Amino acid sequence: MSLKSIAAKIFAKQVAKKTAKWVYNPLETQDAVFQELVHTARNTLFGKEHNFEKIQDHADFVKNVPIRDYEELKGYVEKVVAGDADVLWPGKPIYFAKTSGTTSGAKYIPITKVSIKQQVEASRNAILNYIDETGQADFVDGKMIFLQGSPELDEKNGIKLGRLSGISAHYVPSYLQKNRLPSWETNCIEDWETKVDAIVDETIRENMTVIAGIPSWVQMYFEKLNTKGQKKVGELFKNFQLFIYGGVNYEPYRAKFENLIGRKVDSIELFPASEGFFAYQDSQTEKGMLLLLNSGIFYEFVKADEFFNEDRQRLTLKDVEVGINYVMIISTNAGLWAYNLGDTIQFISLNPYKIMVSGRIKHFISAFGEHVIAKEVEEAMLKAVHATDARINEFTVAPQITPNENELPYHEWFIEFEKRPSDMEKFIQILDTSLQAQNSYYFDLIDGKILQTLKVCPIKNGGFQEYMKSVGKLGGQNKVQRLANDRKLADALSHFAVEG
Repeated sequence: MSLKSIAAKIFAKQVAKKTAKWVYNPLETQDAVFQELVHTARNTLFGKEHNFEKIQDHADFVKNVPIRDYEELKGYVEKVVAGDADVLWPGKPIYFAKTSGTTSGAKYIPITKVSIKQQVEASRNAILNYIDETGQADFVDGKMIFLQGSPELDEKNGIKLGRLSGISAHYVPSYLQKNRLPSWETNCIEDWETKVDAIVDETIRENMTVIAGIPSWVQMYFEKLNTKGQKKVGELFKNFQLFIYGGVNYEPYRAKFENLIGRKVDSIELFPASEGFFAYQDSQTEKGMLLLLNSGIFYEFVKADEFFNEDRQRLTLKDVEVGINYVMIISTNAGLWAYNLGDTIQFISLNPYKIMVSGRIKHFISAFGEHVIAKEVEEAMLKAVHATDARINEFTVAPQITPNENELPYHEWFIEFEKRPSDMEKFIQILDTSLQAQNSYYFDLIDGKILQTLKVCPIKNGGFQEYMKSVGKLGGQNKVQRLANDRKLADALSHFAVEG
């Protein structure tokens, strides 16, 4: 065992002890975070306009600070972008994470000195937690790759801006710099396909032990490795031990990945965003991610099925229940206040508080009142894959409201198969019955002959990547929308359909 791996184990033990202190004092920890946030920002423009000086508890906060999404907070952000200080948080942010906006172009998410520090610590602690739990630390001696956006940053009124993953590249600790791939030059390549080809060339003969990225884009990297090396990834990288991912649920991709790798490897799920780092998988034997309660983020939760009601309740940790779909609302040390992140989560444990991401509040299918969410379609896909010999590359789901004459409406699943099921009817039946079992509204619509059984539209190999490239969203942090309540994505993908 090397000195570096021994040191990693010692450090991991120290971090685990610190983590345990707030994990088992969750309510007190969150209250302390809340008080610190409000106190620190009381003299900002936002704090003055929202009576922070008089806010004593969560009830006061709810009365004074409404829930807002980015568009509703945009007026304050624009002042920060223009160079004003003390707007949302004391001073100025040190970065803007630039992301794609859905209604008004680019979004600029402020990142402060304290918030980036805690984002970096959270990603580090996820790995250290794995080391402490498993006792495995040899991978720190090998090479590690993080598929991410370009680290080259622009500047706006003295504040650097870029993709979050590119900003994070500037914070790789010195003791990992020699282990880190790809090279700076390769990481700066903007064209995603060219970049992945260059990464393959740089890494194919290296001792890769840790690989991280969004599953759909790591899949492209693995496929190119298979083609160039004429071997499974696990044979090319004999010491490949750990896959770290975030952004999408890995489970629908797992069978495909294990086929590309040729064996099983451990994995760690992360829940990062430009707005903060919220949770990480803390166990290799239990499901869910540990909600980070001591990272400068105060959490509120609104039941998803009540979110658009005027009398919606804003809950704190003490009020949440297991298995309920909640919209997660955050207030952060980067100056986001009662901010609707857009993600929905479910608690799978309250001691400790562990969550899973269930979807997006704007991404669902309820064309007929069924309110199907991402978690449900992903669970259905997982069951269908496990019960058949199918392997999938990617999929999305949309309603078909105007079917052929004399035909009932249905849900249409656009699936790119790596390997089609030998019995497609069985595959479809499992998808449909699983969705019915999870969603009583969908069951009632099928049972009442309002909807017919779902249909599958196979997409040609590489079709999803071609679509993403056509809309300028190939690679990086971009993800395929899992489901929608309209046909915009579905109609675009229909051009890549193949004979069923």
